[in-house]
Amino acid sequence: MTHKWWQNAVIYQIYPQSFQDSNHDGIGDLHGIIKRLPYLQKLGVDVLWLNPIYDSPLKDNGYDIADYEKILPDYGSMTDFNELLKAIHAHGMKLLMDLVVNHTSDQHRWFQESKQSKDNQYADYYIWRDPVDGHEPNNWGAAFGGSAWTYVEERGQYYLHLFAPGQPDLNWENPAVRESVWEIMRFWLDKGVDGFRMDVINLISKPVGLPDAPEPATMRL
Repeated sequence: MTHKWWQNAVIYQIYPQSFQDSNHDGIGDLHGIIKRLPYLQKLGVDVLWLNPIYDSPLKDNGYDIADYEKILPDYGSMTDFNELLKAIHAHGMKLLMDLVVNHTSDQHRWFQESKQSKDNQYADYYIWRDPVDGHEPNNWGAAFGGSAWTYVEERGQYYLHLFAPGQPDLNWENPAVRESVWEIMRFWLDKGVDGFRMDVINLISKPVGLPDAPEPATMRL
């Protein structure tokens, strides 16, 4: 039986912000990772798993993505990323990128447009519900505390966020959302990225009808 490369690979996780600072600003960066590639190769690492490096307000360590096709400036530029990817492959290693598609940042342009009205291009990119008796649509609680729903005056509706209010959940029942996510993945795969680690991918499908949880203010993740 022939195994796929990822089945027996030694995977090394890198949280860029604290891994290696190359320019002495106190923040790890892409050039810092490049500097350590010979060491990681010597350790016998096959695959680098890179935590989010996308542009983000960093309300959740980069798991709140504002732009999937832009590098967080603190970490470097897209040119720096291209250099990193080339160097990783030159050292005989592969690259997995963290990809978060259960939710985005509330600063993402999709959400910024979605919250404006019920009839724009991105109106159904997120999970919106009308108030029930003047309150949240159900009793779900967020993983980070409080309700999983936040009210937006512009739409007169609540949006769902299983994590922080700054991380609105995408509506995977909308085919356009799936197509947009595929385009994001294609963008990085075309650059030569070897794969993705799909963060909380088990949560993209929500219970039909969004019923109340058995215990008040609780959504078991």
